[in-house]
Amino acid sequence: MKPLQFHLSTLLPATLLAFSTIQQAQAENPIQFNRDIRPILSDNCYACHGPDASTREAELRLDVGEDAIRDRGGYRAIDPGHPEKSELIARIVSEDHDLIMPPSEHGEPLSSEQITLLKQWIREGAVFESHWSFQPLADVTPPEQEKNEHPIDAFIAARLKEKGYQFSSQAEPRVLLKRLSFDLTGLPPNPEDVHAFEESHTAQDYEKWVEKLLASPHYGERMAMYWLDLVRYADSLGYHGDQERSVSPYRDYVIRAFNENKPFDQFTIEQLAGDLLPNPTLEQRVASTYNRLNRASGEGGVQPKEYLAKYAADRVRTLGTVWLGTTVGCAECHDHKFDPYSIKDFYSFAAFFADIKELGIVSGARHIEQLPVPTPEQKVQQEKLKSKVAAAEQEYQKESPELQKAFENWQAQSLEEADLWDNLSPTSVTSQGGATLNIDDERTILASGKSPDKDIYRIAVPLEQSPSPLTALRMEILPDDSLPNKGPGRAGNGNFVVNAINATINGKSVKWSRSFASHSQQSFPAENLAENQKGWAILPQTGQRNHVVLVIENPAQFASEKDSELVIEITQNHGTSHTLGKFRFSATSSEKLSDKLSFPEASILALLKSDERNSAESQEKLLAYFREQTPLLKTERDSLNQLRKELTRLEASILTTLATKATDPREMRVLPRGDWMNDSGEIVTPSVPKFLTPVVEKTERLNRLDLANWLVDARNPLVARTFVNRIWMLFFGQGLSPNVDDLGAQGQSPSHPELLDWLAQEFIESGWDVKHLVKLIVTSQTYRQHSQATSELRKQDPFNRLYARQSRWRLDAEMIRDNALAISGLLELDVGGPSVKPYQPVGYWAQLNFPKRTYQNSVGESQYRRGVYTHWQRTFLHPSLLAFDAPAREECTARRERSNTPIQALVLLNDPTYVEAARVFAQKILETQITSETERLDWAWNQALARSISDEEQSVVLAQLHEAKTYYEQHPEAAAQVVQVGLAPVPSGVSPAEIATWMTATRILLNLQETITRY
Repeated sequence: MKPLQFHLSTLLPATLLAFSTIQQAQAENPIQFNRDIRPILSDNCYACHGPDASTREAELRLDVGEDAIRDRGGYRAIDPGHPEKSELIARIVSEDHDLIMPPSEHGEPLSSEQITLLKQWIREGAVFESHWSFQPLADVTPPEQEKNEHPIDAFIAARLKEKGYQFSSQAEPRVLLKRLSFDLTGLPPNPEDVHAFEESHTAQDYEKWVEKLLASPHYGERMAMYWLDLVRYADSLGYHGDQERSVSPYRDYVIRAFNENKPFDQFTIEQLAGDLLPNPTLEQRVASTYNRLNRASGEGGVQPKEYLAKYAADRVRTLGTVWLGTTVGCAECHDHKFDPYSIKDFYSFAAFFADIKELGIVSGARHIEQLPVPTPEQKVQQEKLKSKVAAAEQEYQKESPELQKAFENWQAQSLEEADLWDNLSPTSVTSQGGATLNIDDERTILASGKSPDKDIYRIAVPLEQSPSPLTALRMEILPDDSLPNKGPGRAGNGNFVVNAINATINGKSVKWSRSFASHSQQSFPAENLAENQKGWAILPQTGQRNHVVLVIENPAQFASEKDSELVIEITQNHGTSHTLGKFRFSATSSEKLSDKLSFPEASILALLKSDERNSAESQEKLLAYFREQTPLLKTERDSLNQLRKELTRLEASILTTLATKATDPREMRVLPRGDWMNDSGEIVTPSVPKFLTPVVEKTERLNRLDLANWLVDARNPLVARTFVNRIWMLFFGQGLSPNVDDLGAQGQSPSHPELLDWLAQEFIESGWDVKHLVKLIVTSQTYRQHSQATSELRKQDPFNRLYARQSRWRLDAEMIRDNALAISGLLELDVGGPSVKPYQPVGYWAQLNFPKRTYQNSVGESQYRRGVYTHWQRTFLHPSLLAFDAPAREECTARRERSNTPIQALVLLNDPTYVEAARVFAQKILETQITSETERLDWAWNQALARSISDEEQSVVLAQLHEAKTYYEQHPEAAAQVVQVGLAPVPSGVSPAEIATWMTATRILLNLQETITRY
C-alpha cells in the first residue's frame, strides 16, 4: 500500500457538517470500538484486510490493532491521535477511482457519518478492543436501584433515562396472563383463569402464576420447540429419498430436561458426550442422539467419503451456532473473513466428532446404533416377560431318564432314516397368481415379487426309472429373511395355508392315504390335506422349519419301467397372501413310514454321521436340536416360544433412537476449499481455537467430553452469552444482540451489553439454572409492559431496542395449531411419545421416492396432539407448518422469520385441522344452554380471546351468520359436506345446517389476528 498525501481541504462539506454533529454526540457518549467502529470495518474492510490470509491485500490487517497502527516505512494505516496522518482516512475520502477504499467493485463508499466516526475514534487514540463476545464476562453490578427494583429493570431504566424515556405501563391483566401462558407453555390460559386474574392481579398473584406455569409439563414442550430448531431435529434423513428415521426419544429427553430443570451445563455434556460418561444411563445415551441429528443419505449411489465429510461439517456448523453463537461454518473452505476462526480450527472441531461410529450411506434409514428406549410401563412389562421366559427356559431344559432314552432312540432312528429320502429336482415351477418362483442349488423354491391373495403353484419333476414305486412325498417349509416375519409363508405374520396338494404321475392322479406333519396350527391340521378339508397351517411356529408327509395310496399302480414325470399342484385359497414362501420336496420308496419319522436338517445329519458324534460338544448340539423337535417337550416348547414371541412383539413396539457409539477416530484433515477429494491438507487432531479459553490439557487425545466440558467452563464467555441472548429473544422477540445466530464481527452489538453480561454471569452462578433465568426475566417490569407503541417510540425506536415497551408478534406455527385445538376442546395434552401426522393434502408426498410413500394421517387422539410432536419431514415439511414459517431443519435455525402472507389466512380457513376445530367449537357453542345469538357470540369470544365481543365485531359477525344460515338452509348438501371434515364425531341431535352456520362465526374467530398473535 503506497501512502496517499491527505489534506483536510479534501473533506466534503457534508463530512464537516456530520463531524460537528457527531462530535457533540460523542462528547456525551465516547466512541467505543466494538459498538461504533468494528461494524464499519467489518462490513467494508475485513474481506480484504481481515482474518482470512488467502484474500488479504497489502499485508494489512484492520482487525488486529498492532498491525493496523505499525509503521509501514514512514506512514501508518492508522496513526493514533492523528487522523490527518492516517492512510485509512486518506483512502476512504479519496476521489481517485484507483485509490479509494473500499474499491467501487467491493461496495458503496463510506457515508459521511461513518467517516466522521472513524476520524473521531483515531483522534481519541484509536483504541482497539477484542470483539465483545470473545471478551471474558464483565464483572457487572446493576445500576443503582430504587427500593425493590428488579435488577433487569435497573439496567433498562438507566438507558431509558439516558434517552429521555420511561417504562410503559403494565399490560392489562388479561393480556399479561395470556402473554405469560403462551411464552412459558405455548398454550392459552383457561378463560376462567384469566377472569380470576383480572379480579386479583397483585405482584404475588402474578408470581404464583409464573411458578405454576414453570411447573407445568407443557413448559418443557414450549422450550423444546425452540431447542429442536437449533439442533435441527427431524424425523427424516433429509437427503435424496429423505427416508423416515426414529429419533423421537431424543425429543422426549429434551422436553423432560427442561421440565426437570436439568442444569444447562449437564444438558450440554449429555448431548455432546452422553455416551462417553462413566457408566452412562439410558437417558444419557438417548441424549447423545444429538450427534446423529444431521442430515444423512440412504442413496446407494453417493460417495461415502463425501457424505462423511458433509456430516462432519454439519456438526461443526451446528456446534458453532448452538453453543458459540458464531458462524464457525464460514471457515469450512478458508479462514473466516470476519472472525478469527481459521480453516484449521474448523477441522480441529470436526476431529472431536471423528470417533462417531457411522456410515456415509445409511442403509434403509437405519443407522448403526438403534437404541431401544422403553417407556416406564414397557420396561415393567419387559422385565416381567423376561422373568417368565427365564422360568420357561428352565422348564424346557429339564432332564429326565425318559427324555435321555428318547434322545438316544432319536439318534438311532435318524441315522436309519437318513438315506430313505431323496430331494426332488424340479425342472419348472410356475405361479398362477404371478409370483416369481426361483429354484436354488439346494433344490429349494423361493417365492418373491408379486404376492397375490390366492395362488396355485405347479411343480414339474422328472422321475428316474426305479424298481420300487414312490410311497410318499415330503414337503419341507423353510424360513427365509426375505419373507415377512422370516416366513415360511408370505402373509404378514409369516404364515400360510395350503388347502390342497394334488399330484399326478405320468398324468395319472395320486391319492393320499394319510398325511401328517411335524407341527400343525389348531384347526388347520395336516390331516386335512389327505381328507380334502380346509387346509394346513403352522401358527404359532412361523419363522421355523417344519415339514408335512403325504403317503401315497396304492403306490404299486405307479410302478414304471421307464422315466416318468411327477406334477405337483399346491392350492392356496385362504386369501390375504397366505401362500408358501420357501419350500422343498423330497420322495421315498420306503414302506417304513411312521408318523414319528425324524427329519433332521442337513447339518444335523452330517453331525450324526461324523466321527465327532459322541463328543461332548456334538452331543450338546444334537440334544439342543432334539429338544426343538421331540413331542415330549411340546407343551414346554410351545409355552416358551409363545412367551418369546410376546417379548419380541413388545420389544418391536419399543421406540428406538440413533444412539451415538464411539469407535476408533477416523483421520481428519483440513480440506482445502472444502474439497472432500483433496487429501493434501494437514492432518489435525481435536483442539479449540487459540483465541478462546484454552481447553484443559491432557496427555491423551481430546474427545467430545473434553469439548463439552470446555464449552461450559465458566471461563468460556460465549456459551452463557449465547444462551441468555436467545432466552431473552423468546420473551421480547429479539435478543439483546439481535443477531442471535452470530455474535461475531458481522453481528450487532448488544443494546445493553452490561445487562447481557450480568445475566450470563447470573446464569452461570445459579448453577446454569434455566428456570431461574426465565423467572428472572418474566418477573421484570420490562417484561410486564404493554406492547402498544406511541408514535414517538415508533419513530425513535422502531425496533424496540430500548425496551420502553413490550413487543408483539405472530405465534409460531405449532402454537397457532395448538391454540385452535385448545379453543375447540380437541387438544390432546399427553406429554412425550412418537411423532404424529396431522391431516395433510392428498398427493403432497407424491414426489418422495425410494420408496414411494403414501401419507397416512394419525387417527384417534394422536391426531390432536401438540405441534411439537408433528412428524418433521425435511424435504416436504407439513404445509401448515411451512405456511407459518417453521424451518425444514435441514440446518440449525436460531431464529424463525415471520412472514405475513395471504396463504396463511387460507390455511386457517381451509386446512382440515382448522375446519374441524371450527366445527367442534361451533358444536360446543350449540351445546350450551344459551339460545340468544348475541350471547352465544359473546360466550365464544370469551372462550377464544378471554374477552367480550365488541359492538362492531358483533354487528359484522351477525351479518355473516344470517347470510350463512340462509345459504345452508337452501343448500343442505353443502352443510352436510362441511360438517364431515375431520375425525371428530358429529352430534346426531343437531342439524348440519345449524352447525355449518355457526362454523362461519368460529372460522372467523380462529382467523383473527388477535387469535394468532402474542401481545
